[in-house]
Amino acid sequence: MSDIIKLLPDSVANQIAAGEVIQRPASVIKELVENAVDAGATEIRIFVKDAGRTLIQVVDNGKGMSETDARMAFERHATSKIRGADDLFALHTMGFRGEALPSICAISQVELKTRTEDSQIGTRLLINASAVEMQEPCACDRGANIMVKNIFFNTPVRRKFLKSDSVELSNIMREFERLALVNNNIRMSIDTGARVMDLRAASFKQRIGDIWKNNLDLHLIPIEVDTSLIKISGFISRPEYARRRNPLQYLIVNGRNMRHPYFHKAIMNCYESLISTDTQPCYFLKFIVDPSSIDVNIHPTKNEIKFEYEQEIWPILQASIKAALGKFGAVPSIDFNSDVLPVDPLPPGAVPECPTLDIPEGYNPFSEEKKSFSGDSGFGGRLFGDNGGIGFGPVSHDSGHRRKEKSPRGWDSLYSEFMNGARGFGTGNSSGFETDEISSIPDMPDIVERESPAFVDDDESEESLFTDIEMSSSVGSFCVQHALRYIITSSREGLIIIDQHRAHVKILYEQYIKKITEGEQVSQRIMFPETLSLDPEHQAALEEVDSELKRLGFAIESEKEGKWRIIAVPVMLKDSDCRDVILRILDSVGDGGENYGNEGDISGNILSRVALVMARSMAIKRGKRLTCDEMEHLIGELFSLPDPAYTPNGNPVYCVFDSRRLDMMFRG
Repeated sequence: MSDIIKLLPDSVANQIAAGEVIQRPASVIKELVENAVDAGATEIRIFVKDAGRTLIQVVDNGKGMSETDARMAFERHATSKIRGADDLFALHTMGFRGEALPSICAISQVELKTRTEDSQIGTRLLINASAVEMQEPCACDRGANIMVKNIFFNTPVRRKFLKSDSVELSNIMREFERLALVNNNIRMSIDTGARVMDLRAASFKQRIGDIWKNNLDLHLIPIEVDTSLIKISGFISRPEYARRRNPLQYLIVNGRNMRHPYFHKAIMNCYESLISTDTQPCYFLKFIVDPSSIDVNIHPTKNEIKFEYEQEIWPILQASIKAALGKFGAVPSIDFNSDVLPVDPLPPGAVPECPTLDIPEGYNPFSEEKKSFSGDSGFGGRLFGDNGGIGFGPVSHDSGHRRKEKSPRGWDSLYSEFMNGARGFGTGNSSGFETDEISSIPDMPDIVERESPAFVDDDESEESLFTDIEMSSSVGSFCVQHALRYIITSSREGLIIIDQHRAHVKILYEQYIKKITEGEQVSQRIMFPETLSLDPEHQAALEEVDSELKRLGFAIESEKEGKWRIIAVPVMLKDSDCRDVILRILDSVGDGGENYGNEGDISGNILSRVALVMARSMAIKRGKRLTCDEMEHLIGELFSLPDPAYTPNGNPVYCVFDSRRLDMMFRG
């Protein structure tokens, strides 16, 4: 039997490595700029042609390379930063594994010109798909000038999966912004043909203002804390500047951008009671830690970093942000030194008049006699009303019939708090039901199962929380709103907990998709056109989806450079913030995470994503109180859909606790 295991050629191995390191043109820019930073450059210039497909050029004034180093730099795992395994835990530079340059030259044509400061003549190197074609002396400036041409020319499958020019340019600009933010002490410029940006070397706050403009630096609060474990510096935005879309959120550790959901959650918790649930703050924070306490080698792009002491850093981060918010008056406060409110003084010798109560003759609040009082003088209570909601009002015990009457002021809220606490349905106004919907307390058998659930054996496997629910008569009319976010109802399958926002998103999305596919959308002109300011990224995205927007009923025309006017919108969005909807759509287009698919597949094309954006914009928000009728209508609409269990992007809409699961939870 012949041997079947062979060593891969270096060119093939480099192409495989390139699949992890080089995902798109923006990845090339990231790797080349980080190399320039490590070379001590004080000025870095970037030139891009055809969104990086044809040319990516990075020019720096760093230390440069000798003739031998220039050749060795493109060999796999060749590095100037690592000599032993211990060096991996004391890294102060960006690149260190020696994979970036070999991966880049494996999928492109590379030309390098470089010269060191003490050399009169530089070196020119030509590489085609990992094969060195030429190396010769040349005249050039100190530093490095590297050109990457025809990316993925030898891997057509990967080149085919590149997005449109607008999407790739958007990714390039975002990567440039991240690199420029981290390296604020370096002058950096980029020329994409459609946009030119030249950023001076400046302070961290100045660099933030230079990149994003719009007086962003005026809305920032400084953070500065220095402990033996970590040093945190940077800026957070004031709560009133929180964004509904595209928040600017950057975490930097030891000069490297990172994604860290754990620390992001710590920051969001500090704003929990200061901003609405549909907005997020901006933050630009730098962490300085001991390099030996982090691991930057857990991801090919080194964007994810593992901290040894993240549990200890959490309270330090939260305390520093809360202190800054309090110090700069970004949280509500009470002034205990202010004068008391003025009170109308009584005339000398006057006696205050006691208020009188208009009590019906013969009324005894302690009497057990079964009678009711009409008008504002009567009171009583109920737990479950005609439509299954929670509320309070007069009680009529005659013949067990329920009747609706007006609830007196004050008594309903007092009784509501008592009954909610006693019944265990939450506190305050979390029920979300109108107090003027009145009926009597029904008998307990009407609100519980007629039959007790069967006992569940220990070895019985648990079923999934997500169960297909058939509407018809299986979902009952009883419904409760919890925490102004969830609707709780019952059915034959068990107890159903529904996310009200996701349920409405699902309903609206299906309605919009139906109108789009059937061609029923109607455009409505706006009496006073809205002005829209777009940066070059959004302008490129608008050009990309202009035909789709027109098909949906949008009419947008250019007014002047960077300014556009919204003339008409789909009639289904007439009451919405059309500017916000369009900006959300353009942000969705710029997100290069998904392939739009072909025009015929509505589940994957751009129209589907636009419909989802519109549904999210128009859907009921979490935190909105719903009446019983509104909850019942929402439940009915949801379960009339063919697939109500998940939102268009795969998030669960509801979960089901069946009788067996509930019985196991309460088994004693």
